[in-house]
Amino acid sequence: MSTASTRLPEGRYGGTSDERADRRLRTAGVILGALLLVLVGYWAYHYVVESRISAQVVTFDASADAVKVHLEVHKDSGTTGYCTLRSQAADGSEVGRADFRFTGSATQIDRVVTLRTTARGTTAELLGCHAD
Repeated sequence: MSTASTRLPEGRYGGTSDERADRRLRTAGVILGALLLVLVGYWAYHYVVESRISAQVVTFDASADAVKVHLEVHKDSGTTGYCTLRSQAADGSEVGRADFRFTGSATQIDRVVTLRTTARGTTAELLGCHAD
């Protein structure tokens, strides 16, 4: 028997195993890509839409028993919430932590708040803001 007589006619019995494997890989890639797109969309939605109050520390000035923090807050009109600040000493230990409330219809608030400390603070760190 020659090798020519044992070969099956090309295209008569479906694709080769390589073609089927390529199709499976392509399908898996499309499904994983769609899942990744949904996940990124979900994160973007919650980052942009759900965050109704955000802030940043502009400057701070530390003394022996307090840290004055200039805080810039951005929020939706009428949204109330609070931002948590903390201060640490030079050795990294926490010397003060407090929540500061923001209410009213203003969408941008620049306020200097005083964070009382148990020792001299060397930092003013914004831990986060939350809407009520």
